[in-house]
Amino acid sequence: MLRNVGFFVLVLGLFFSSAAQSGKPLRRQASAAPATAPLSRPKLVVGIVVDQMRWDYLYRYYDRYSSGGFRRLIGEGFSCENTLINYLPSYTAVGHTCIFTGSVPSLTGISSNDWIEQMTGQHQYCTDDSTVSAVGSNTRGGKMSPRNLMVSTVTDELRLATNFRSRVVGVSLKDRASILPAGHAATAAFWFDDGSGNFITSTYYMQQLPAWVEKYNSGQPAAKLAAGGWNTLYPIGTYRESDPDDRPYEGRFSGETTSTFPHKTDEIYARSRGSLRATPFGNTLTLDFARQAVEGYQLGHGEATDFLTINCASTDYVGHMFGPNSIEAEDTYLRLDKDLAAFFQFLDASVGKGQYLVFLSADHGAAHSIGFSQEHEIPADYWNDGALVDSLNKMLAGRFGIEKLVRSGMNYQISFDMGKINGYHLDFDAIKKRTVEYCQQQPGIAYAVDMAKIGEAPIPEPIKTMMINGYNFKRSGAVQLALNAGWFESEGKTGTTHGSWNPYDTHIPLLFMGWGIQHGSTNAIVNMTDIAPTIASLLHIQMPSGCIGRPIQAVTGHQDRQ
Repeated sequence: MLRNVGFFVLVLGLFFSSAAQSGKPLRRQASAAPATAPLSRPKLVVGIVVDQMRWDYLYRYYDRYSSGGFRRLIGEGFSCENTLINYLPSYTAVGHTCIFTGSVPSLTGISSNDWIEQMTGQHQYCTDDSTVSAVGSNTRGGKMSPRNLMVSTVTDELRLATNFRSRVVGVSLKDRASILPAGHAATAAFWFDDGSGNFITSTYYMQQLPAWVEKYNSGQPAAKLAAGGWNTLYPIGTYRESDPDDRPYEGRFSGETTSTFPHKTDEIYARSRGSLRATPFGNTLTLDFARQAVEGYQLGHGEATDFLTINCASTDYVGHMFGPNSIEAEDTYLRLDKDLAAFFQFLDASVGKGQYLVFLSADHGAAHSIGFSQEHEIPADYWNDGALVDSLNKMLAGRFGIEKLVRSGMNYQISFDMGKINGYHLDFDAIKKRTVEYCQQQPGIAYAVDMAKIGEAPIPEPIKTMMINGYNFKRSGAVQLALNAGWFESEGKTGTTHGSWNPYDTHIPLLFMGWGIQHGSTNAIVNMTDIAPTIASLLHIQMPSGCIGRPIQAVTGHQDRQ
C-alpha cells in the first residue's frame, strides 16, 4: 500500500516538473488572485437642481441657448424627457430630498418646506435645528441642519462606500436646498445669509468658515453683482417667448412703481440684500461660489469620488415674483445658460472633460400666472386656505360644539387640533367625514380625502398614489385636498407658485452628461425617485436607506454590457 502511494507521488511530481519546463501555466497557478484595476468611478459627481424649472423651458428657449449650457447637456448627454414627480405636495424641500434620497415624504419625513407636527400642533421648518448655531453670521438663519431628514441620501451612501474619503459639499442660496441634498454626513453645506450678504454654514458642519470662504465673502461679490443693475441680456424686442413687459399679473421689487426693465438692483439690494435672490445674479453668485468650493476643497482631485450639489434658486424667486411668461423669467434662463456653460468649461479644465459626471434636474415646476391663464381663456383661479379654515371652524363648531378644531390648511392639507379632539373625547372620524363633505362642496376643490380611508376614495391614478406617497402620519394633515387644474393657493394676485399634482408642477427636466453617459434620450416615464438609485448604480454604491425608485436602465444599461 505504501509502495503504491509512493509511486503515485513520483508520477505526480514528474507531471508538474514537465509542465513547468514546457512553460505552460498550471491550473493551480491560474486560481491565484490576478492583479485588478481599481473600480472605475468618476472623479467628481455634480448634481445641479434648477429651482422651479418646468420641463418645457428646455425647449421654449432652446433656439436662444448657447452651445455650452443647456444645449450641451442635450447634445452630449442623455435626456429623460418624461420625468415626473410622484408625490404631493410638489414643494422645494420635498423635491430636493426626493432627488437625493430616491424616496417620498411618507418615508423621508420632509413633508413640505414647513409642516404642522400633528401630535403637538407645533409649526416646524424643514431644516430648523435649535441645537446648532450659525457660522459666519449672528443671525438665526444659521441654526440649520439635516436632522429632520429620516433617511440617508445618495451623498451619504457615497461617503459610507468610500469610508468617508469622498468629500461632499452642498451649495445654494437656500438653506434647505444646500443642506438636504448634501445629507447627514456631508463635509460641508453653505447657503446665502440675507442679513450679512455672505455665504454661511452652521456648527453642525464646522466651527469656523474655511479661509477661502471668508476671503470670498470679504470681496462682497453679491453687492458687486447687484451694482450693475438688471437690464435684458439682448434687445428687449427679441424676447418673443414672453409676454410684453409690465403685465398686471407681474410682481414688483420693493420701491419700484412698475415691473418694467431696467431694474435698479443696486438700489434694491441696498434696501434688502435678500432681493438678489429674485434676480439672475443669484444664480451667477451660486455657480461662482460652487467654483470656489471645487478649488477650496480640491473636489475631483482626491483618492475617492467627490460630490458637489448645487441649487440654482433664483429661477424660483423670479418665477414667484414675475411668473413663467415674463421677460424676467426668459432673461433669467438665458443668463443661467451662459453661467452653466462657463461652469462646465471650468470643470473641463479643473477636473477633466469626461472625468466628471453631471446631472441636472428640478425640484418642481410652476403654474402659469392666474391672470395670464384667464386672459387666454384657460381655466384658473385663486384659492385661499385661510378663508377655508375659518369657514371650516365655524361649520365644525356648530356641529361638534368646540371652537377652532382646525389648525391649518397649509400644504393643501387640513390639520386638526388633536389636543382638543382627544381632550373633549370627540369622534375624529366623524369630524373628518364632515370636513371632507364640506370641502368637496367648495369652489376650486376637485378632491378632498380622509387619508386614513384613501383606499376607498374614488380618485384616479396617479393622483391617489401621489397623495399616499406624500402622506406622513406625524407631519401631514389628516385630510388632503387637490384643486382644480390651474388653481393655486395665493394671497396676492401676481406671479405664480407650485405644489399641485398637475404636469406644469410635476413634469421636470432630467439630463445626465459626462463620465459613463452615452448620448441619447428616452420618452419612457421616469419618476423623480429614480434619480438617486441611478446615480448609486453608476457609482456602484448602495441605494439610500429609504429609496423606493429604480435605476433608469436607459442611462445605466450600456454599463451592463461591459
